[in-house]
Amino acid sequence: MTTALSLAPLLWFSVVCLLSGTFWRGGVLLGFVTQLLYLGMRGVSLGRLPLLGPHDTLLFFAMSLALMGWVMTFSPQLKRVRWFTGAVGLPAAVLTLVALCFKQLNMPLPQILDTLWFELHVVVAFFGYALFVIGGLLSGAYLLSRVRSYLDVFHKVALVGWTFFSVSMISGGIWGYYAWGSYWLWTPKELWTSILWLFYALLLHVRLKGPRWDTLSAWLGIVGVFVMLFTYLGVSLLMKSSHSF
Repeated sequence: MTTALSLAPLLWFSVVCLLSGTFWRGGVLLGFVTQLLYLGMRGVSLGRLPLLGPHDTLLFFAMSLALMGWVMTFSPQLKRVRWFTGAVGLPAAVLTLVALCFKQLNMPLPQILDTLWFELHVVVAFFGYALFVIGGLLSGAYLLSRVRSYLDVFHKVALVGWTFFSVSMISGGIWGYYAWGSYWLWTPKELWTSILWLFYALLLHVRLKGPRWDTLSAWLGIVGVFVMLFTYLGVSLLMKSSHSF
């Protein structure tokens, strides 16, 4: 408990940094570094990656979003776009604040989770989730401004996010085989994971139909964020599953 209290100011500082992304690009990077430091110190004290429970996973989601957002600022299409880091920093800050509402789970990993396949599964899943959020932001920007470059970057982001998510599904299947003797159990989480994967596969194919489908593609990018959030949070909180918190 003492460690948790001593580290809490780092999270509040990260929120300030992330929100400062509206007028300072370095704020998103500093927010990422601060959260990485927090989770790193938690990992050292726990002797494992802090990926258990909503507190840690929400923070890892926020950190992944900040990291991916900062990397995206090097894209030629976004290099001079001032609103982008602020748009990324806001949801990352919100995720951090929500994480603070949950209790830390300071326990060893259950044996069923104590495998590199589980850790890989979770890490790359959140990289994919973060890119889906960024894709949703770019989709909204395209619908508001009709700047074609936003849509072009969105399609690239969606493809990379979908690839990360595909790796997560594969590693999750291997983890499931070692944990339960089956690659796929068709619990609510697995079902919605399949829906999310197929949704973005559909989205990536829609863009191949040509410019007439650009508006639909952008709207799908926004809807995809809500499908992702339900897959991550809704299923865990509302349905009984092997992935429940």
